Amino acid sequence: MIVNRRTFSTAMVAGAAASLISAQGKAATAGPVAARNVVLVHGLFADGSCWSEVIARLQAAGLNATAVQNPLTTLPEAVASAQRVLARQDGPTVLVGHSFSGMIVTEAGMHPNVSALVYVAARAPDAGEDYTALAKTFPTPPASAGIVFDGDEGRLAEAAFLHDFAGDLPEATARVLYAVQQPFNKALLTGKTTQAAWRSKPSFYAVSTQDRTIDPDLERFMAKRMGAKTIEVKSSHLSLISHPDEIARLIQEAAGLDT
Repeated sequence: MIVNRRTFSTAMVAGAAASLISAQGKAATAGPVAARNVVLVHGLFADGSCWSEVIARLQAAGLNATAVQNPLTTLPEAVASAQRVLARQDGPTVLVGHSFSGMIVTEAGMHPNVSALVYVAARAPDAGEDYTALAKTFPTPPASAGIVFDGDEGRLAEAAFLHDFAGDLPEATARVLYAVQQPFNKALLTGKTTQAAWRSKPSFYAVSTQDRTIDPDLERFMAKRMGAKTIEVKSSHLSLISHPDEIARLIQEAAGLDT
């Protein structure tokens, strides 16, 4: 059989490109590994208790759930806090992050115990990417104007917390969450991820369509770029509290459970 060398070379290049695209889209196409453990990481203006409603639902589904107490100091220290919890898990583990902690999920998700990643209205940078620069290509969310600093310690002012961060929660509930928000160190915002776990592990994303803390179209962009299984929730930034059923179901799907 005579083979046209030019045709053969073109086919080889096309095949290599298809393989590369396939590798980059592995997160979307690979089925989740069955997991019984879930590790959840909180973002800015919060602590681990923000996952309480989701945790109750995961436990009812037979999953072992653990919330990380993110120190909110520097990105390496925050990643290390998640890695310590991941190391204690027995078997495959779904790693979940809300808001800023998507940075942690993206980096710590390379841990061998992590079987899948779930982003809840979360940052999802690529390796070495300047997330702040990426965010500036989308409209500035209203909550950004509400961040105040006392020296190097930052927090969200009450009005911004109630209306832009937790806008779809009852005001009494939002005020309790405001009272327990954990301040963050300014140095935390300068960190960059060195690797992107979503390039090699099944990924899931919950977009908050009424988000005033991260622009919803930025969330959609990041979810599409990683090839994540994506759901949209008509929610403020705090979908994990206002819509815990939807978020818990997405996590269960990432753990390989029928929902």
